[in-house]
Formats: sequence, C-alpha cells, structure tokens
Amino acid sequence: MLIKPVLAAIALSLIVDVCGYKPAGKGKSLPADIKVIAVPIFRNSVLQYRIEQRFTQAVMEEILKRGRRLKVTTNPDAADAELDGDIVGFRAPGSILDDQGRTRVWDLRIDVSVTLRDLKRHTVLYQNPRMSFSGEYELSSDPKSFFNEENPAVDRIAKDFAQAIVTTILEGL
Repeated sequence: MLIKPVLAAIALSLIVDVCGYKPAGKGKSLPADIKVIAVPIFRNSVLQYRIEQRFTQAVMEEILKRGRRLKVTTNPDAADAELDGDIVGFRAPGSILDDQGRTRVWDLRIDVSVTLRDLKRHTVLYQNPRMSFSGEYELSSDPKSFFNEENPAVDRIAKDFAQAIVTTILEGL
C-alpha cells in the first residue's frame, strides 16, 4: 500500500534535479575553440617582492598539468584567451606570541583580482575582483636555525590559488 508512493517518489527524485547539486566537472567549461591561454605576468599592486612571478608561474604550471588540451603562453597576440591577474592585497599580521612577547606565527592573506577574456569574441568569460587565500607561517624560536618562512608560505598560497582558478576555468565558469 505504501510501496507505490515511495517508489513513485524515488523515481521522481531520480528524474528531476531538485537540489541544484552538480557533480564536479559538469559546469559550463571553457569554450572548445580556446586552445591557447595567455597568462601575462600578474600585476603587483601591493609591491611585495616577486609575488606576481610566483602567482603567474603557479597558474601556468597548473594549466599545463591539468589542461591537457590547452597550451600556455605569455603573449596575448598568440592566444585565444587571456587570464589577467593583479595581486591587490597582502596582509601578514602576527597572531601568536611567545613567552617573551615576540611574534612567532603570522596569518598570511593574499587577495587576487582575475579576469579571463575570450580574445576572439571580445567577451569576459570570468571575473572575480577579490579572490582571497590565506595561510600561516611560523618562525623558529632558535636564532641559529632561523629561516624566513614567508616565501614558502607565499608559494603554498600561490599553488592553492592556481588550483582554484584553473578548476574554475576548466570545470565551471
């Protein structure tokens, strides 16, 4: 007696997409005619040493690693699409102090503005004025083993950013 309504509800739920969930890789992706993406060196609006080079390199490596049908260049004249980036925010406030009151752990936050343009159609495919990524780094309390951990932390954040933006480009604009 209750079996028919339950079976009908199950069949209806399998036919109709009611929750808005989409499996990864099923979003609107990059147009098929885009074969070459230009990734010019990102702008560095925060004047943090070489940060734009780290982010640009991380994005290019991630595209080459995951975008098997895509080629990457730094020259927009030789590309079908262009990914422009600008490092617009860099904050590294101290968050944990040691017994002497010195900062030992810093929270690092980097904000990036990105725009992906289709150069053939002269349209914007994706734009986000402030993608925020964060991490932390710690300094040793022993001065003999001092090593500035900020640069490796920036590299980790650049890699996280590259993975996020390439996933957005390839799997769901």
